[in-house]
Amino acid sequence: MEKTINGNDLLALGYPEGTVIGVALKANRKRTGFTKEGMLAQYKNVLAAPESFIEDALFGALAFALIEKANEKPEDFIALNTTPNAYAVYGRDHIEEGARKQMEVAMQLPITVAGALMPDAHQGYGLPIGGVLATKNAIIPYGVGVDIGCRMALSVYEITEDFYFENEAKFKRELITHTKFGAGHGFHGQYKSDHAVLESPIFKDHSFIKNLKDKAWSQLGSSGGGNHFVEFGIMEFADADAELNIPKGRYVALLTHSGSRGFGATVAGHYTKMAKEVCKLPEVARNLAYLDMNTDLGQEYWIAMNLAGDYASACHEIIHTKMEKALGATVLAKVENHHNFAWKEIWNGEEVFVHRKGATPAGKGVMGIIPGSMTAPGFLVRGKGEVHAINSASHGAGRQMSRTQAEKSITATEMKAVLKDHGVTLIGAGLDEAPMAYKDINLVMESQKDLVTVVAKFTPKLVRMADDGSRED
Repeated sequence: MEKTINGNDLLALGYPEGTVIGVALKANRKRTGFTKEGMLAQYKNVLAAPESFIEDALFGALAFALIEKANEKPEDFIALNTTPNAYAVYGRDHIEEGARKQMEVAMQLPITVAGALMPDAHQGYGLPIGGVLATKNAIIPYGVGVDIGCRMALSVYEITEDFYFENEAKFKRELITHTKFGAGHGFHGQYKSDHAVLESPIFKDHSFIKNLKDKAWSQLGSSGGGNHFVEFGIMEFADADAELNIPKGRYVALLTHSGSRGFGATVAGHYTKMAKEVCKLPEVARNLAYLDMNTDLGQEYWIAMNLAGDYASACHEIIHTKMEKALGATVLAKVENHHNFAWKEIWNGEEVFVHRKGATPAGKGVMGIIPGSMTAPGFLVRGKGEVHAINSASHGAGRQMSRTQAEKSITATEMKAVLKDHGVTLIGAGLDEAPMAYKDINLVMESQKDLVTVVAKFTPKLVRMADDGSRED
């Protein structure tokens, strides 16, 4: 099979890094009648004389992008600070260089007040996953992320560990019955859920949101693809917790991870595009385009983002309510926290917008859940309010392999063996979510012991994830 053309091939021809590469690759996907060598020869011709291809059906957009790039002047862009502001890094030895470089660019934005990088950090788009950024009177849509308001939700049941193992088949049956996974997937007809969030007047009054209610309704109570999950496990409280009023012991618990589904992704895509149009940043910072909160556009996004967060919470509430009723369980405690969001907070005496893209709020006394992987433990934590971390902690273990790398280097046999060794039953999920693709959660927790106190440990036993290869995370 003929190898495809990638960005490195175009860079080797002399193409500039950035958006032009993306435009060129779009042309490659539409190519007809060209071999790889023939297509590369055409790319070379377009680069040498783009004005000759303006009317070309296949290469016209690329030619225009090259001409536009050549005519760019430094004064056309918002200037970045010459050197990045200092920022705190936790678990530096376990964080890839790409994530650190992205954070350094974010720290050069003229709106940046403070930043921190969590120990699960890895490279993303714009702000790295695990990046925390405080800004002055502005919000970065890609600093929030595509899956707005993605969150963890935990229900601790008054059910013993022994009862779970004696009735594992029932737990599996209810898990399959009451959950639905995958990017674009949802419910129809009588299977749709209702929730007060759908009655929000924003669905009527907001110029962009009003067209998304049907999408939101169909996916309400479902989970996305990628690393999203619903799982049963054993929650161990080594000591009684007075604030949660839970005695020392081992309890069955339900843990869920998902966000605002297609609704949130559509909001993110729209406002990221708008931000890039009104906020012209140099290529290296293009995905950090921001919206001024004194503008109508900034306020529109703020309203839409908050509704997407409420919607994500409603999805979890529906799943947890269904499971509670199906099991006839008494809930001892519920804990929920979100990431991929921007909060209005006071930092060093001034009002800022704190972006936590894949980072958990960890203000003093604030409860949170930090999962490991499908075989590694997760932790119920209480924040310490560390100011240098901007009151934040990691949102999980973090990836040590890209999805592509995991799919190439991990076999199904290896994954099954690891699951068996840990006594975990898996429904769905691909090799890209194999436990080996993630960092060691114990190293991550050790790196942030100044940020959170561990309250209890969660050990996964029955895990469901998307099995269609979708990656809505």
